[in-house]
Amino acid sequence: MEKLYTTGEVAKLFRVSCVAVKKWAYAGKIKFIKTPGGKYRCPESEVGRQ
Repeated sequence: MEKLYTTGEVAKLFRVSCVAVKKWAYAGKIKFIKTPGGKYRCPESEVGRQ
């Protein structure tokens, strides 16, 4: 199974704020998956694509 990153983890990897990561997600620049609990996770393949 592929590793899933939180918005905070993605923000740290790219050295940006969590708000910036959420804006990227809403703009379709990076793909996120919504968990059944309502949390957003980014697949490792998307992080590597950037």
